[in-house]
Amino acid sequence: MGPDPRRRIPSGYASVRSFPVVHVESAPPLDLATWDLRIGGAVERPFSATWEEFRRLPHVVREADFHCVQGFSRLGNRWEGVLLRDLLARAAMRPVGRFVRVTDGRRYDTTIPLEVALRNDVMLSDVHDGRPLDLDHGAPVRLVVPAKLAWKSCKWVRTIEVLERDRLGFWESRGYSNDADPFAER
Repeated sequence: MGPDPRRRIPSGYASVRSFPVVHVESAPPLDLATWDLRIGGAVERPFSATWEEFRRLPHVVREADFHCVQGFSRLGNRWEGVLLRDLLARAAMRPVGRFVRVTDGRRYDTTIPLEVALRNDVMLSDVHDGRPLDLDHGAPVRLVVPAKLAWKSCKWVRTIEVLERDRLGFWESRGYSNDADPFAER
């Protein structure tokens, strides 16, 4: 038996069974025939992957809790996807890389420290609880960063960029904590 679920929920948060939809703008239109993922920045081998190429990459399954600054936690999510560290390894990061910026290709972005990006549970997920990710939750691919609040788990991912210096993302530039620790926030 795992840890007491009450200890897995930040103070003041409520545990939910559903997976609420929270975003500022409407979901972007999705055409898998033209979708691609681009990886660049401080890397030796920038690359892009089409949807079919992404689906052929080695996928892993991880179970993780999900905490949103809106005051809810959804425990025991089953995420399937490609580990971010595997994508970064394929791109051959340069030693100057210290941060990883992820964007939706429009105006939403977030940046995480390299040591977080390389964790064994940080992934680009295309499957949630055994079903393909739906558009409202970030399809076709969403970043999942279990140790951070949900705004670090960028939806509708299109680009990944390795950076030398931190860059505040959409929410961080509006006053949200850059650390996004669910147990230190609120």
